[in-house]
Amino acid sequence: MTAAPTFADIQNAAARIQPALVRTPTRHSRTLSGIAGCEVWLKFENRQFTASFKERGALNRILALSDAEKKRGVAAMSAGNHAQGVAYHAGRLGIPATIVMPVTTPFNKVKHTRDFGATVILHGHSLVEADAEARRIAKEKNLTFIHPYDDPLVIAGQGTCAMEMLEDVPQLDVLIVPIGGGGLISGCAIAAKAMKPAIEIFGAQSELYPAMYDAVKGLAPPPAPIIQTIAEGIAVKQPGALTTQIVKQMVSDIFVVGEDEIEHALSMILEIEKTLIEGAAASGFAALLAHAGQFKGRQVGIVMSGGNIDMRLLSNVILRELTREGRIIHLELQIEDRPGQLADISRIIADAGGNVLEVSHNRMMAGIPAKSATLGLVVEARDAEHAQEIRDRLAAAGFRQI
Repeated sequence: MTAAPTFADIQNAAARIQPALVRTPTRHSRTLSGIAGCEVWLKFENRQFTASFKERGALNRILALSDAEKKRGVAAMSAGNHAQGVAYHAGRLGIPATIVMPVTTPFNKVKHTRDFGATVILHGHSLVEADAEARRIAKEKNLTFIHPYDDPLVIAGQGTCAMEMLEDVPQLDVLIVPIGGGGLISGCAIAAKAMKPAIEIFGAQSELYPAMYDAVKGLAPPPAPIIQTIAEGIAVKQPGALTTQIVKQMVSDIFVVGEDEIEHALSMILEIEKTLIEGAAASGFAALLAHAGQFKGRQVGIVMSGGNIDMRLLSNVILRELTREGRIIHLELQIEDRPGQLADISRIIADAGGNVLEVSHNRMMAGIPAKSATLGLVVEARDAEHAQEIRDRLAAAGFRQI
């Protein structure tokens, strides 16, 4: 097996890539610290030019190409962020790049990759299928294949993220890092353990794609999920061989988090920190919230790995979170089909301080009297308690909820 990179490799990578990358800030969050019961420090990798940490490893690998390899070009497969990192830095350096992406890749990531000058090929419904096609093209056209995670130079580049965190906040004693194929957490673990041997490293994965968790725990991979995770950036079915070995040796544990937990964490960071991250980047804070008791009073660094999220998906996440919090409620009322009913209901809601966002009538529903109708309402409330007050006032006025 290929040897893992050393801390010296990570230091060398930092020196090479630093001129072309953003040294992203690591900031303390007083509000999130209060919520989680520990000191929370956020590493804003969403502020890289391509809005992801993936630039680090991609650039370190590209800079190691020979002149002949640069002339022929590179190939890569990615669900988006690695693609953009390779495409941007290859284009900046005048190196042709061919990127294979699954057909399920968010539109914004496909567009940005093309805008950086790469040739983008949409192929397959998973990274496994995209990987096979990218390797076929690389072999056919004699291109250098740049793996998104299972490459020592890529891992070394990603490790510069943790190196910066500990240089900026040396008191950190825990890192929580998203895991897909394992490149980021492997590099971060090598760097962090070299700089502070007592530090603990934890991973966070989507429960729909727990590939590294299963590999480390010796579990059989689950059946392919029938739905897509919001954290498509870590939706990897097969972790790297090299990264798996590093994770087994250096990572204390891996937490698996659900889709609702990821959505909640993303929404909290957007609302509290006023910063936009993608689903994969939210998995670390989601894991902290789910296991807060384990980290009580500790100094916890969380890598917010990227900020590339489709705007339509973001809209859905926000609306779903508002619904979970009771700030948007959906009501169905059985009403008499006569003039004035809607006005009466609107007045009750307004008097209670609610705001009607949407209205729909249904006179065709079976099982209700012919002279009645079903009224659907979407109502904005302050919180869950206020939402219940609105429901109670409608019920007190005789409007039956169904």
